[in-house]
Amino acid sequence: MSNDKNFHQLLGDFVIELRSVTDEVKTLQAKMQEYMDNGVRLGWLIDPQNQQVEIYRQGREVEVLKSPTTLSGEDVLPGFVLDLRSIL
Repeated sequence: MSNDKNFHQLLGDFVIELRSVTDEVKTLQAKMQEYMDNGVRLGWLIDPQNQQVEIYRQGREVEVLKSPTTLSGEDVLPGFVLDLRSIL
């Protein structure tokens, strides 16, 4: 990824990363930060191995939730709720 204008145009307001067994958490965290640096408003890093979710929001510290059952789309995706019971 890069911080060029073309990359920024491809991003929306929301991203999800679902960690697979072969993914390194640090690599995904860096990717999430790059998404945020390029204008994404809300991002979820879902980590089934550690049963946690990292929530990325513009202008705020990363929030870590242990074993949440649902996630809300907040003001970015009003009314959207992701059920995590089968994932975590």
